[in-house]
Amino acid sequence: MKVIFADTAHASLMERLTSAGFSCSLAEGLNEANAHMVLSQAEGIVIRSKIKLTAELLDQLPGLRFIARVGAGMENIAVEYAAARGIRCLHAPEGNRNAVAEHALGMLLALMNNLIRADREVRQGIWLREQNRGHELAGRTIGLIGYGNTGAAFAKRLAGFDVKILAYDKYKTGFSSHQVQESSMNEIFEHADVLSLHVPLADDTRNLVNIDLLGKFKKPVYLINTSRGPCVDTFGLLEALDKGIVAGAALDVLEFESTSFESVKSVPDVYKRLFASEKVILSPHIAGWTFESNQRMADILFEKIMQLRLLPDIGNRTD
Repeated sequence: MKVIFADTAHASLMERLTSAGFSCSLAEGLNEANAHMVLSQAEGIVIRSKIKLTAELLDQLPGLRFIARVGAGMENIAVEYAAARGIRCLHAPEGNRNAVAEHALGMLLALMNNLIRADREVRQGIWLREQNRGHELAGRTIGLIGYGNTGAAFAKRLAGFDVKILAYDKYKTGFSSHQVQESSMNEIFEHADVLSLHVPLADDTRNLVNIDLLGKFKKPVYLINTSRGPCVDTFGLLEALDKGIVAGAALDVLEFESTSFESVKSVPDVYKRLFASEKVILSPHIAGWTFESNQRMADILFEKIMQLRLLPDIGNRTD
């Protein structure tokens, strides 16, 4: 089976697939314009976010049997259309959930304790203690939107902080435990001190967090977004920060990132305001980007690809 790597992945994935008898190659110079030619002979494609596998492109790949996404999000793949074509879509949300959860926790602690500002001030010879007095997590209520791999992993890491965890998931029920309470959005609006997003990018999550939603919280809330940038309306967030509706924001992802997540498309004025705010801390879409998660996602995808060999028919599912 000919497998083309449209993006880089941990070297072990190509090495293990090659040892298992697959013919693997890295697509050099791949872009939207030449994708149909470069990928035309592929029976399997390994991808991150470099290009979009649209229905139109998939129609030009007659031998394609599977797509393996190195990561969790699948918004750059026409998954339903692929399934209708009998193309198996694989991803590895189990592989980076720990990394995302730890990063979210680190950002929240840094935000609530003014660590970024305090570090910068001390390096400049400024020693301000009272001005950098922080807040403790203990006794707070954490609201999660989405309780899949990363939501559950974040809840697990919060469990030792003596917090109450409320979680809402549109597509999942019956997950309450000693760590987390399955809740409605109204309960989260009523009680949450922190809101953390753990959702994929889809039509119903684009601009999910906007000024209208934030205005429903009964008290100022800290916002964490390690999902996708467009899940948060940046203008609405800035308005909420200005009005004190949002006490602070920790953003690993930004609304105007490039499709590949490798850069920001441009720096509009709204970003300049965001970057200038001391109530905001930022990172460049690296929450799931650890050395360990890179290896783990490769291992998980290898196992899932190997499982395809056991199936008489590739099937019509997303795993």
